Amino acid sequence: MSSHKHPAHRGSIFVEDATIISHQRFDADQYILRLSSARCAKRAEPGSFSHLQCSKDLPMRRPLSIMRVDKQAGWVEYLYRDVGLGTHALAQRQIGEVISVMGPIGKPFATTANKSRPLLIGGGVGIPPMIFLAERLKQEGIAPLVLMGSEVPYPFQTQSSSLAVPGLDSDDTNYGITLLEDMGVASRLASLQNYEGCFQGYVTDLGRAYLQALSTEELAEVEIFSCGPHPMLEACAKLAQEFSLDCQISLEEYMACAVGGCAGCVVEIQTDSGPAMQRVCVDGPIFDAKQVYPAIYA
Repeated sequence: MSSHKHPAHRGSIFVEDATIISHQRFDADQYILRLSSARCAKRAEPGSFSHLQCSKDLPMRRPLSIMRVDKQAGWVEYLYRDVGLGTHALAQRQIGEVISVMGPIGKPFATTANKSRPLLIGGGVGIPPMIFLAERLKQEGIAPLVLMGSEVPYPFQTQSSSLAVPGLDSDDTNYGITLLEDMGVASRLASLQNYEGCFQGYVTDLGRAYLQALSTEELAEVEIFSCGPHPMLEACAKLAQEFSLDCQISLEEYMACAVGGCAGCVVEIQTDSGPAMQRVCVDGPIFDAKQVYPAIYA
């Protein structure tokens, strides 16, 4: 008998036909897609994603981060932008149509029991995993702070926040996401586009203002979780190093198979035994920031 052990993801990824329950369009060609996808919903964890068949005319699937799930109702929700051939085809799909879904895929975020002040930083299409993680943390009795940065209008209802945040309660930095506020999760928004109620600057600068307002004891309770474009993730790693905080990041790469077979999404990761090439799809997409940006921590 072989002693070879199957990888942790073996037997945990499913392909199912999912019916579109709702498909909403927002400004800047942004969409929120909700699918009846019971097997994926049951096993999805914050940080995991799905590989969707956008159209029967397109053989290659597209990876989308999971934004919300309801395990009991059996639905999965995604936020995406119409920016290419695949997502443009997906944007044409109507309620009641069936989409082939492969998922959930990937290693999820790992929270630390004694870190009671999680700081979640999302940018652009990196926002969905932060919504998922925030909802899960709240269900576990932990109230994180969610900071979001976007250069296009936010695809959520926003409002003046009623939840106080140290260092972030000025009149021009007081908007949050209604969805999160209704959960009792504080959030603040950043942009360079002069949106009302948003911090005018990078979302990591917003994070720095928050961290600077904390005491030494409060900082010891913080860990950072982030997903977004590479420049933002690198800035998050620098922010974490500046305040001596743990930081997990979710990488985004182009993917072909998304199940570890093609190795088209490999990135160099620093391990205890030296540099190694790992697959973002199944070895990630969540990595320790120190592994991805070792020079920052040198």
